[in-house]
Amino acid sequence: MNDPEIRALLYPLLVGGVYINELPTGSTRVDVVHITEQFMHGYEVKGDGDTLQRVSRQLGCYAGAYDFVTFVVTEKHLPKLLLLLPEWVGVLVASAEGLRAYRPALYNATVERAIVADLLLLEEVRQFLLARGLTGISMLRRRDVLNLLRTTHSIPLSAVAQYVRERLTARLPQRLEMRAERKAVRELFGKRPKHRKPKKKSKKRRATSKVKGA
Repeated sequence: MNDPEIRALLYPLLVGGVYINELPTGSTRVDVVHITEQFMHGYEVKGDGDTLQRVSRQLGCYAGAYDFVTFVVTEKHLPKLLLLLPEWVGVLVASAEGLRAYRPALYNATVERAIVADLLLLEEVRQFLLARGLTGISMLRRRDVLNLLRTTHSIPLSAVAQYVRERLTARLPQRLEMRAERKAVRELFGKRPKHRKPKKKSKKRRATSKVKGA
C-alpha cells in the first residue's frame, strides 16, 4: 500500500476537530495532525515504498509537539518499527482490509512549550506573549522568543497549547484555499500543450546551408 491509500483509510477515523496535512514540525513535517479542542495527535505514515531511516529524527520532533503520536505502517515495517518506538507511541497497521490497531497511543508527557509554539508563525507567538503581559517582545527574533518560552515559568504549557490549537484551526480554511489554488494552477498548465523550442542549427549545418545557397 502507498501513502495516499493509507491516508484514505486514516481520515475517517479522525472524528471531531480538524486535520492538517504536512504540518512543519521542527526539522521535518508530520504527515497528518488531528487537532481538537483538547489535544493534537500527530500521525506518521509509512507505506510499502517508504523506509524507516528517518523515524528517530521524526519522533524526536513530534515528541516535543504533540499530545499523542501514532505511526501508521504496513505489515512489512512492523517488526523493525517496534524496535525504534517507545511504548507511548501508538501503532496502526494498514492493509487492504483497513487499519488494525496494534497498540493505542498513550499520553505524551514530553511536550515542551517552545516546540509547540514553534508550530506557529513568529508574529502569532509574539501576539500571544504580549497578551500575557510580557514586554519587549516585538523586536525579538524567533530563536529568542522560543528561548524565552523555554526559560519562563509564568506561562503554563496548557495556555500555549490551547492558543496553538486555536490558531492552527482558524488558519485551516486559508490553507485549504491555497491548496485548491495550487491544484487549479497545476491542472491548468498540465492541459496546455508544451511548445517545443526550435532546435538551433549546428555550425556544420549552417555552413552547409550557405554553400547550397551560394
